Amino acid sequence: MADASPQARAVSLLGRPKLWLVPTALTGLLALLLALLYMGGIVNPQGSLHHLPIALVNADTGRPPAGQRQNAGTQLATAITSDSAGDQADWRTLSRAQAQDQLDSGRVYGALVIPPDFTASITALTTADATARPTLTVLTNPGKGSLGSSLTSKITTAVAHQASATIGKQLTAAAGTRVNATTRLLLADPVNVVTQVGHPIGSHSGLGLSAFYYTLLLVLAGFMGGNVISNGVDTALGYTDTEIGPWHSRRPTVPISRTQTLLLKMAMTAGITVVSVSLVMLATIAILGMDATHIPLLWIYSYCATLAVGLGVQAINAAFGGFGQLVSMFVFIVLGLPSSGATVPLQAVPGFYRFLSHFEPMRQLSDGVRAILYFDARGDAGLTRSWIMIAIGAAAGLLFGFAMTRYYDRKGHKRLTPQPA
Repeated sequence: MADASPQARAVSLLGRPKLWLVPTALTGLLALLLALLYMGGIVNPQGSLHHLPIALVNADTGRPPAGQRQNAGTQLATAITSDSAGDQADWRTLSRAQAQDQLDSGRVYGALVIPPDFTASITALTTADATARPTLTVLTNPGKGSLGSSLTSKITTAVAHQASATIGKQLTAAAGTRVNATTRLLLADPVNVVTQVGHPIGSHSGLGLSAFYYTLLLVLAGFMGGNVISNGVDTALGYTDTEIGPWHSRRPTVPISRTQTLLLKMAMTAGITVVSVSLVMLATIAILGMDATHIPLLWIYSYCATLAVGLGVQAINAAFGGFGQLVSMFVFIVLGLPSSGATVPLQAVPGFYRFLSHFEPMRQLSDGVRAILYFDARGDAGLTRSWIMIAIGAAAGLLFGFAMTRYYDRKGHKRLTPQPA
């Protein structure tokens, strides 16, 4: 017998205000939060710049000029560290070897090098012994990202040109009328500024962005994989419906506690992550040719990082139900991207994002990936801290997830009344 009950029509339902209320409020709130959080982290990096670590190397070995206590290099270094770029730069006075070590470990974004013959070259400019302009060298660190390298180059180059103008005024005043017009023009801007790469990376490294995009792949693999596994298990156990096009079905419900369901999902996440991580590396390294070294270490790290994200997604879904997908999206992606420090240096984002970076997963993972890809897998380049944070994150996901499901089970909060086959 055919069902004669009347069916609702879309036109009539559109007139119900309550039908519009929740979707409109949630969609508008999500759009507002996404715009504020994403754009808030990158809209004004120059204005937010605060204590960007830059090495300052004073290798000048020249004697102080007559009547002065310090040589030109020491005077310049003192001026830079005292009041050259406000609080935008954190100048670290290092030897040349120390600066190179910090460039190689990603602890500084660049360096400004004062050469050994700086004083001698400046002194010779007003004499017949002048052979070349004194040179200041700006070293960049592309492994810290193209924007970070650009900001560093801008700061150090500005400082170098400012120093050149100051030195030029002093030389011009000292020379008086003893020099010709050509020499006076040279003295007006006596210092040559040269920019070089302080720590080179491969040509297939996306100008220092491959670490960010690779990290994003790991986070997305864990996030999407976790949700796919969660939905797949719920469907297979009969707790959600299967709907493909016009076909709809529901499997018989399998009686199982929330805790056992979570254990099943997490075990499957651990197994399936092996496949997803292997395919990510196959695509990025073998097929696309991304520059990468320490391949076995990169695979192990990628697996642990993706697994930690997947376990976190399963825990959040178990605690919040269907709303958990939105929660995990904010935890792992929305708040993670602007606070990762992978595209915009953390020193160039507002303080709110610097605070998030202490515990947001994407920052912890990107530091480790960058260390492996660009800085020879050095522990002091961020890899050691990343391993620690991955372990903490995975443990937190396990503890939170199982604590919540056991609490629900003890309270008798069943997910669904079992249905017979």
